Amino acid sequence: MTSQKALLEQMKIVPDKPGVYVFKDAQGKVLYIGKGRSLRKRMRSYFQKIHTYSPKTQAMVDRIADFDIYVTDSEVEALILECNLIKRYRPSFNINLRDDKSYPCLAITLNDAFPRVMVTRKLGVEGARYFGPYTKAHAIRDTLDTLRRIFPVRVCKGKEPGKSSGSPCLNYHIKRCLGPCTGKVSKEEYRKMIDQICLFLEGRQEQVIKQLQREMKEAAEKLEFEKAARLRNRIRAAQHVLERQRIISSSKEDKDVIAVFAQEDVACVEVFFIRGGKLIGSESFILEKDEHVSEGNLLTSFVKQFYLTTTFVPRYILLQDEIEDAELIEEWLTEKRGKKVEIKVPRRGEKRSLVALAIDNARHAFELLKIKTSLEKERALKALAELKEQLDLSEFPYRIECFDISTIRGRQSVGSMVVFENGRPKNKDYRKFKIKWVTGQDDFAMMAEIIKRRFARYLEKKEGRFGIKPDLVIVDGGKPQLSAALKSLTELGIEDIPVIALAKREEEIYLPNRPEPISLPAFSLSLRLIQRIRDEAHRFALSYHRSLREKAMVKSIFDRIPGVGEKRKKLLLEYFGSPEAIYKASLEELKTVPKLPSKVAQCVFEYLHRGEKSIG
Repeated sequence: MTSQKALLEQMKIVPDKPGVYVFKDAQGKVLYIGKGRSLRKRMRSYFQKIHTYSPKTQAMVDRIADFDIYVTDSEVEALILECNLIKRYRPSFNINLRDDKSYPCLAITLNDAFPRVMVTRKLGVEGARYFGPYTKAHAIRDTLDTLRRIFPVRVCKGKEPGKSSGSPCLNYHIKRCLGPCTGKVSKEEYRKMIDQICLFLEGRQEQVIKQLQREMKEAAEKLEFEKAARLRNRIRAAQHVLERQRIISSSKEDKDVIAVFAQEDVACVEVFFIRGGKLIGSESFILEKDEHVSEGNLLTSFVKQFYLTTTFVPRYILLQDEIEDAELIEEWLTEKRGKKVEIKVPRRGEKRSLVALAIDNARHAFELLKIKTSLEKERALKALAELKEQLDLSEFPYRIECFDISTIRGRQSVGSMVVFENGRPKNKDYRKFKIKWVTGQDDFAMMAEIIKRRFARYLEKKEGRFGIKPDLVIVDGGKPQLSAALKSLTELGIEDIPVIALAKREEEIYLPNRPEPISLPAFSLSLRLIQRIRDEAHRFALSYHRSLREKAMVKSIFDRIPGVGEKRKKLLLEYFGSPEAIYKASLEELKTVPKLPSKVAQCVFEYLHRGEKSIG
């Protein structure tokens, strides 16, 4: 490992400029990402007066073996880059939003002629406007259902409205869609409704209701009573939403109120979204926390990570404590919003009451999480205890590894390994295997291969995740898969790891040296647990198999098209979502792809449809 003296010597060439630094350990794993006005001074400070740091920081400094630097033109650029790199690498010594990648948003595809309103977890679609994120799946579903009751927006998935059959769907017939596929609604009228949806999601419901009331009055005056009745129903649905929102601020300003409640190694952050003086929603977020980290540091990390991906920045952000880099973050968010943004820590009055209410909600959310986690742990431990007894295991199955195979006729064959510890998934220890030794369709040989490769690593390297010995191994399949796994372990000289196989059809369990399978009690906690583990291994293997299959399909087709290289392949795939969607796209749709020249779009379309029979 590189000594600290050598590191300090290397730091002499680090410039005295703003930027981002990335500390790594001896294996090249990212430990910590930070920024500084002066990279040289900030990085050298870690090796001076180290005894004054918290135990966690001292442990990090002891592991630093290498570093990377990124010089930026300004501190604001450094701040944005720092946030992006933390999101990408999720270093163990940074404060991380737990599962922040999985938070869904509502997206409105404004670049479409007839925009869609949809749930997505991917940001960055050109021309789309996002609302969110939402931490609760039911909350985003409820929001979408409410929107569809009020606004007859299309639900078809393609960029162009309508089904492949050309006939309108049921939603059109029951007046839940304006039916742009029928040509009876103009782009201008449909866009007007989309603008209303944006206003509604911004919390401007009164403005939307007034517009709908004007439309209803106009329809009644023209004796269009059926249309007026539909507008009346939409107004009532919108008013119902409005009645559920609390007016909690006398001012009409847009505000986010953020507060944190922390104990032990977890913190709960509560965010109130106040638009026009009304509380239109709230979300709870979980942060991983070290015992030496202050609530101010937690808030700083949360604000940076949250507003990196959030879709709306309000005029004011109210916090319970002062945060680091407040002025810098204000500058960044002002640039992002296009208007002035202020971060405030109110000490008295109405705004302080809002912060106190957010703190109280964060406390309640934390307690609820604590109770839920405790119950989940209790159920998991009970399930593991049942499993130990039912399988006659000598050790408590604290760590369980499960293996599965995914293949289609021996093509793009892959294996998966998922890990559960204490009855909960340990995603960091998941592993994928691309089958190397087996050709053709031979699931048993493939299972033998991934078991052998995994446990050969166990024998070679006693450090890292492959060096951990599982208390139980589960293979997906029946007796042949079990025999294949046992043969691989025997060849490696490993005989002290219990192995079972779980067959899908009857959910029977095959054990070594037993001719007949056993069945666990139906609906027992132990059966549910191993089913969950098996299903997770299947999902993980299938997702890897699909990704390889799609990449191979894209490569096999698009490598033959003149003018389409790696960048344009990626551009097309990101825009349409899948090779199949690209193939189905019309020439007009291909020409709408940003940064794709019209000549290339023409070439892609002609090639795909001229060579339809021979491609693949």
